[in-house]
Amino acid sequence: MTQPLIGITMGDPCGVGPEIIAKAFARRDVQERVAAVVLGDPDRLRQAAGLTRSGVQVREVERCAEVRAAPGVVHCLRVGESTTALPFGQLRPAGGAAAYAYIAAAVRLAQAGELVSICTAPLNKEALHAAGHRYPGHTEMLAKLTGTPEVSMLLMAPRLRVIHVTTHIGLLDAVERIEPGLVERTIARGYTLLQRAGIPAPRVCVCGINPHAGENGLFGRGEEGRKIQPAVDACRARGWDVQGPLPADTLFYRATRGDFDLVVAMYHDQGHGPVKVLGLDAGVNVTVGLPFVRTSVDHGTAFDIAGKGVADERSLVEALRQAVELAPAVA
Repeated sequence: MTQPLIGITMGDPCGVGPEIIAKAFARRDVQERVAAVVLGDPDRLRQAAGLTRSGVQVREVERCAEVRAAPGVVHCLRVGESTTALPFGQLRPAGGAAAYAYIAAAVRLAQAGELVSICTAPLNKEALHAAGHRYPGHTEMLAKLTGTPEVSMLLMAPRLRVIHVTTHIGLLDAVERIEPGLVERTIARGYTLLQRAGIPAPRVCVCGINPHAGENGLFGRGEEGRKIQPAVDACRARGWDVQGPLPADTLFYRATRGDFDLVVAMYHDQGHGPVKVLGLDAGVNVTVGLPFVRTSVDHGTAFDIAGKGVADERSLVEALRQAVELAPAVA
């Protein structure tokens, strides 16, 4: 291999993961740019290739070193048992167990240096829990598997990058958890990632929690001053271009017009909403803080359309592109 190898986890085999992988590798732009191996079930991928009429050939390998880029070929390293008997579009504990196994295998290979990045197809949280793996999602699972004490979720869309201080917890719990140290570490993770990815002096804006960012204490209970401002001041003391806390209802617009390189959102929906308005088909989820790059599609398993061959592969194509481009960010 002359290109760094990307590991793609197949996701829940009952969802659209196998189909979007088959569709993605039918595209010339992916074939020319991405050297990858799928961690999953080659039999299920062959089913998906037939459903989508993608024309891709699934080539099973036993080791990453066997991958040889070829037009119209997707390489797959078998993990676990065959999943071809599982029905598409239905929640099954076996689907959740398989999705977990694919992630665990990818982590082992990445930590061994055989993969430079991991790109994940979607899993289903309910199926994951039914299989006994009780994680809120990929982000928390990857942190646990790598022994990483703290990671951040960063969403990327056309003209917008958003990193989150908190993610999969209730809103009241999120406000309680936000504190200056966590905010500063989140800013630092995003700032460093963008620097290593080629932006020498990222421009960062930080959301407030309350309407109008509290408007000098008029709204809320002083959260902006107590929980966010000290972190902004600490980052500015490092010489970084960090502004905030600013009203979230206007700063996302400013970011999309090019005023900022990174938005720091305080909680899940504050950051996810604007990204998803810009389009699920181009959104990418990046886990920041792991010992390797991890990107993902920004959509779920889509059980309602799984097995019909109509799933849109564009988010996966963008996630693969970012997995290639961000790989130097952990060097």
